[in-house]
Amino acid sequence: MLSEKSRPVIEATLPLVGSRIGSITPKFYARLFAAHPELLDGLFSRSNQRSGNQQQALAGSIAAFATHLVNNPGTLPETVLSRIAHRHASLGITEPQYQVVYEHLFAAIAEDLAEVITPEIAEAWTEVYWLMADALIKLEKGLYAAQANDRMWMPWRVAAKTPAGAGSMTFTLEPADDTPVTDALPGQYISVKVTLPEGLRQVRQYSLSGEAGTSRSFTTKLDDGGEVSPVLHKSVQVGDVLDISNPYGEITLKDGDGPVVLASAGIGCTPTASILRSLAEAGSERQVLVLHAESTLDSWALRSQMTDDVERLDGAELQLWLEQPVAGAKEGFMSLREVDLPADASLYLCGPLPFMKNIRNEAINAGIPATRIHYEVFGPDIWLAS
Repeated sequence: MLSEKSRPVIEATLPLVGSRIGSITPKFYARLFAAHPELLDGLFSRSNQRSGNQQQALAGSIAAFATHLVNNPGTLPETVLSRIAHRHASLGITEPQYQVVYEHLFAAIAEDLAEVITPEIAEAWTEVYWLMADALIKLEKGLYAAQANDRMWMPWRVAAKTPAGAGSMTFTLEPADDTPVTDALPGQYISVKVTLPEGLRQVRQYSLSGEAGTSRSFTTKLDDGGEVSPVLHKSVQVGDVLDISNPYGEITLKDGDGPVVLASAGIGCTPTASILRSLAEAGSERQVLVLHAESTLDSWALRSQMTDDVERLDGAELQLWLEQPVAGAKEGFMSLREVDLPADASLYLCGPLPFMKNIRNEAINAGIPATRIHYEVFGPDIWLAS
């Protein structure tokens, strides 16, 4: 809870700090990496730093947290914190690193707001930071404690490498040592660490696209301008060993017997495919509506898996949108205005950010409460910053 002393200070300065946080965060990262260049080797994404996405995500999360404290005294933004905590745990973030971040973040704030900052303002924003940090530390400790092991990274061998639609590849992994395996939930993701040609290690999160439990398979689309997917697609071979994290992610299939809507676009089908597979494996009697959008039919990475699972479920229906349509598919971009949504449905959503924003808005307009709309973001969550 934000103290009575700090609350009016945060309320008065939030517009200023919020307007400046976009310039504060680049200064913060410049300071952080100057002091700790090792953090770019196996932790922070170099490409997200170049694009500015990481800065946007940090700015958005801090602004959202401070705004919540002002508008909702005595509570914390649990959804925002849970999403961040799962992402942090998948990267192996530890408690001492929060002190390192604090040191360089507040040096950047002092630099950017040098003309207006006072000890009172600095103290109030320090309180905001540590309220957020302490909440995340607590959540992350709980996630680590729930693992079947005490490892941050584990070696898994590539057992199969299978083309999955035009430009995509599915990697099936098997344990390369005897580390106990943490059960994965449908819709969760793992972090995968790869070594780039120059020797720098980089990490990316990939949704588990197949069965949950102790199996591990993920599907990734080749990004010729990226750093990690070209290595996975072109250099990693069957028999090679990859370091992966335990499974994380809070966007998982919720218990119940109500209708489920799985909406995805492009490679965003990976978490929804995992959820669909779990429903098929369980012989679920729930009503399931699978909505997917692609540029072409050949580009659909998990087409066979998803169509097979729809056929296995008596209560499942598939609707497909294609920019280059074929028989049985709708032309153009997905729109829920064309869909008869089940009453009391829960919506699981994944794809490019503009797609998810549009579908979420349409779902709310159609009567689905925001609390029953669950979305997964690949990479930094810049939704908060937009």
